[in-house]
Amino acid sequence: MDTTSVNVSTLRSATSVAGARESTRGFLDGLVPAIAAEAADTVVLVVSELVTNALRHGGGTWTLELTAHPDSIEVAVRDHSPQAPRMRTPDLNGGTGGFGWPMVNRLARATAVNCQADGKTVSALLA
Repeated sequence: MDTTSVNVSTLRSATSVAGARESTRGFLDGLVPAIAAEAADTVVLVVSELVTNALRHGGGTWTLELTAHPDSIEVAVRDHSPQAPRMRTPDLNGGTGGFGWPMVNRLARATAVNCQADGKTVSALLA
C-alpha cells in the first residue's frame, strides 16, 4: 500500500463524532489492500476518542487527518487548545471520563502531542 491520506474538518457538533467515525470507515474501506476488520475497528475507536476529547477539552472545533502507511495508520486530530491531554484516574462514579487518553495510548504503537500557542495536534500511530 502506498501512503494515502485524507483530511476531514468539522464544525462544533456532538454529531461530528459520528461523522468522524463514518469518514474514517470510508477512508479505511478504500484502502488497497484492505486492512483487517479488527484493525479497522481499533482505528475508528481511536478516532472517536480523539475527536471526543477535542470537542470536550479542545475548544470544540477540530481537524482530522488520516494517513495510511504501508504498515500503519496514522490518526491526527488538531484542535484549538494548547493544553496537552493528561493521564488521570478514570472517574468510575461521577461520569467525568478519564478513560479515553489511557486507552488511546494502550492501543497505539506510538502517540505524540505537538503543542503550539494556537492549539495542538494529537496523533496516534496504529498497526
